[in-house]
Amino acid sequence: MALKPTIYKFNISLSDLNRDHYETLNLTVARHPSETIERMIVRVLAYCINADEQLEFTKGVSAVDEPDLWLHTLDGQLGTWIDVGEPAVERIKKATRLTRDVKVYSFNSKSPIWWQQSKEKINKLNVSIFQLSCESVQALAALVQRTMSLSVTITDSSAFIATDRGEVDLTWRALLQV
Repeated sequence: MALKPTIYKFNISLSDLNRDHYETLNLTVARHPSETIERMIVRVLAYCINADEQLEFTKGVSAVDEPDLWLHTLDGQLGTWIDVGEPAVERIKKATRLTRDVKVYSFNSKSPIWWQQSKEKINKLNVSIFQLSCESVQALAALVQRTMSLSVTITDSSAFIATDRGEVDLTWRALLQV
């Protein structure tokens, strides 16, 4: 019998000072049985950083031909492809053939090694790569509950996240930005 995904519900008060974007998000996120809490919460954070009414979660790790998040334009064209983790160079190449706006949010302890091994090939592609602080992601994951309210304030290359259980100041850096 196949394991079912675990459902998480997030009520997020989002303040993105970089884009003057303010809204309340009610997100229902399915965490695949093979997905870590860290990866799932980075998907949620990537959603917040790129918040747009057209942005959607995909089937994620269940659908290998889809990114973790995508945005389709009003005419149905793929506008943005967002992956979380350390995807293969071939996957990133494929994404850049499908759309001009490709973003990768790398977050775990293997991220520096992945970047060292892949950067020469990735530097030639039209993609933005962001590396999140692994320690901050782990601290945020420790606060996650199945149903929770968060306040997310984004400014420059950081997000201040406040929950009932604690706070995390999560930073990232652009490894490659187009």
